[in-house]
Amino acid sequence: MSEVAALTRDLVAVPSHEDETEAGDFIEAWLRAETDGDVTRDDVGNVIARKGPSASDAPSLALVGHHDVVPPAEQQTTADGEYVVEERDGRLYGRGTADMKGAVAASMLAFRDAEPTGELVFASFVGEETGGEGATGAIEDGFAPDCAIVAEGSTNYSKEGVTDVVIAHRGRRGSTVTARGTAAHASEPEAGENAVYRACDAVDVIRGLEFPVVEVLGNEVHGSIAVTGIDGGETWNVIPESCEIVVDERTVPGEYADLERVEDIEGVEWTVDSDLPPMECDDAAFADTVLAAAKDAQSGTPELVTKPHATDAGRLAEAGTTCVVCGASEPGEAHTKDESVGIDVLERCYEIYRGAAERL
Repeated sequence: MSEVAALTRDLVAVPSHEDETEAGDFIEAWLRAETDGDVTRDDVGNVIARKGPSASDAPSLALVGHHDVVPPAEQQTTADGEYVVEERDGRLYGRGTADMKGAVAASMLAFRDAEPTGELVFASFVGEETGGEGATGAIEDGFAPDCAIVAEGSTNYSKEGVTDVVIAHRGRRGSTVTARGTAAHASEPEAGENAVYRACDAVDVIRGLEFPVVEVLGNEVHGSIAVTGIDGGETWNVIPESCEIVVDERTVPGEYADLERVEDIEGVEWTVDSDLPPMECDDAAFADTVLAAAKDAQSGTPELVTKPHATDAGRLAEAGTTCVVCGASEPGEAHTKDESVGIDVLERCYEIYRGAAERL
């Protein structure tokens, strides 16, 4: 078994869906034993290591991942709660193999082996699956590399068998639209103001909104918006006085849908509940550098592509770090009961990360 596959097996076997401490301990101990980096563990639980000349004219590069995972399916754990990791037909199966402990393992080895001209940083964050508190905490604590490769999935995006380089991805803004009216007996509907009707008017406005589209390094990124829930009324014979709508909006760099238009309807309020930022690479030369490393690491022809999902790259980019996303996970693998990753792809990612660090 290759070194990256063996390290992935060991890391995936450590449960980290409720408490990431043990997985962080594993990563920290390995980095201290196997690398010459300056390894730290911050108050949030992030593991960060640095090596190379910080005073160099070359930009600093971070290899970024996360070691938390979503809760495993029943077949992904033993009766004792341990994680099951299996190798079959050149792939590793288990919770976190694709999202994203395999890419974290590849990043750890690349950090150890690369000979960078500038400062090289390894960072594995906590809490990515539960709101991004790891990345947020690191940024608030001063984490600010010039550039970053965020090791989320980019494999099989342009074509089968190729690991591409993502230069933009969508964000997510979650909103609540609240419609208020006046209660009345349902036998006299004209005596009240029906909040459900007002909510339906708001839904019509949302359905008519245009989706933003932007271009990043020659690639279009399309936004979207959808009503994903509605709740109003308390009993069958009372005109409802309130009704709430849940809205899911996939945002693009620099643009939002015009959701505030719902407030033109009497009695309707709009509240933003969460706003995960999108990402766009603001440096074509950096994207080309990582793409060149990706081309050298595989026989197929990788491309600059976009990604529909939000990642920690959005937070880093918002804070001023130039980002791309490049990793082993394929569409349809993350968070599934049969989650898996190709061992050959993990080896490819190791070569990409190491190659990019030495080219920058």
